[in-house]
Amino acid sequence: MGIVQSQSIKNTIITFFGFGIGAINALFLYTTFLGKLHYGIVATVLSFANIMMPIMAFGAQNTLIRFFSHYKTEKEKEEFLTFMLFLPLALAVPFGVIFYIFYEQISAIWVVENPTLRPFFWTIPIVGLFMAYFEIFYAWVKVHMQSVIGNLISEVFVRLIVMSLLFAVHFDWITKDTFVYCLVLAYFVQLLAMKIYAFSVKMPVFRFVIPENLKDIVQYSFFIIVSGGIAVMLVDFDKVMIPHYMHVSNNSLYAVAIFISTVIVVPSRAMTQIVAPITAKLMIEYKHDELNDLYKKSAINLQVIGGFIMMLIFLNIKELYQIIPKDYSGGIWVVFMIGLSKFYDALLGNNNSIIVNTKYYRTVLLFGIFTVFLMIVLNMIFIPKYGIEGSAFATLLTVMIYNTIKLIYVVRKMNLYPFTMRTLYSLGILTVCFLLFYFWDFPFHPIVNIGFKSLLITIFYVFVNYKLKISEEFNQVVTAIMKKARIS
Repeated sequence: MGIVQSQSIKNTIITFFGFGIGAINALFLYTTFLGKLHYGIVATVLSFANIMMPIMAFGAQNTLIRFFSHYKTEKEKEEFLTFMLFLPLALAVPFGVIFYIFYEQISAIWVVENPTLRPFFWTIPIVGLFMAYFEIFYAWVKVHMQSVIGNLISEVFVRLIVMSLLFAVHFDWITKDTFVYCLVLAYFVQLLAMKIYAFSVKMPVFRFVIPENLKDIVQYSFFIIVSGGIAVMLVDFDKVMIPHYMHVSNNSLYAVAIFISTVIVVPSRAMTQIVAPITAKLMIEYKHDELNDLYKKSAINLQVIGGFIMMLIFLNIKELYQIIPKDYSGGIWVVFMIGLSKFYDALLGNNNSIIVNTKYYRTVLLFGIFTVFLMIVLNMIFIPKYGIEGSAFATLLTVMIYNTIKLIYVVRKMNLYPFTMRTLYSLGILTVCFLLFYFWDFPFHPIVNIGFKSLLITIFYVFVNYKLKISEEFNQVVTAIMKKARIS
């Protein structure tokens, strides 16, 4: 089993386990122990921090992956690592100073409508900085082809800390306000754990030397700041804009629906951890055919797995909302719209990894800036009219436009193609699966219904995909499972 498939499977299992913990937190513990107001505050703070993260990191996490393979000797690699560890401070420090100097003016934009946000607004750049350095240390282990433990820290460790804090609220050991402040500590502990692991993989030797290709590094880092900001804004800016037009508690409803939809991209997130550095290496070595093969394989594998998860969510969504507290109902359409946008992300395989490692990244950046502007305008139009459903619709439109632009650009400029006839067959299977099961309900308890319907969906979906041989890797995994089942 290749390194991509091996680590992707491990990362997928870990990420699903982490999302399972996250599901308990997001759908039950947050909703029951924290309440709509503080849940909405947490969603707003973390979304803001995510948007600030690319700025705080100075793009170092992607720059490290992009340029690491350029250096051949250990001495050069040590000098490069040292430079990348300190580069973010050149932007993070002045940015933090500006934030606090103009704190009142910045916070007033959201605090006017939601004064309950004021005590927590200062935590945003601090969490953003912790997230940034976590990603930098995570990138260090990725370039050494060791992504599994980092994924465990990212997806499982921090969620277990949050779960513990939620139970602390439930037992009145801490207040709801204190919980929000404790999240800052949770992300610091996550960063510390990642740093310790990164140094265990490869202990850096600090060599303070300015790289000869400084211009290229800085230019690319600036690109990552903007492009990374665009990518994050497409995910999180809607949760930032909702409190500007509505009460912050609405963000809790939106956060529940977003979490449910985000499960669709779990395999994509897992695969990207190991595919990104391999993509960069293939592009540096000009191995076009191998890169094209990797592009197609990543696209069809993520389509099959992501489509399966999407079907499980879409076809069980009515029953799922019956077991969530009633105060958080009303987000079904948000799940559908955001889910479709996430599935489109999965359809494109390692498209983003290709773009950030190509000489055409500056041109694509202009499209991204336009897309963010479009998203802001669409949110300004649809949120006042349709609330959280309007925000989800604005996100769906902007993600589809942005992804389509990136897809066309990679096809035309790089002569790389992610789709084959199997792509159409897979879409046909998904369509038939949806029509077969969406209107098929059972008169049992919602949990029983979810379990029974999911079993039927799984049998149908796996059988059809296996027989039609949509994905070679998918069939290999299914065959291996079948052999083990027969042995047992």
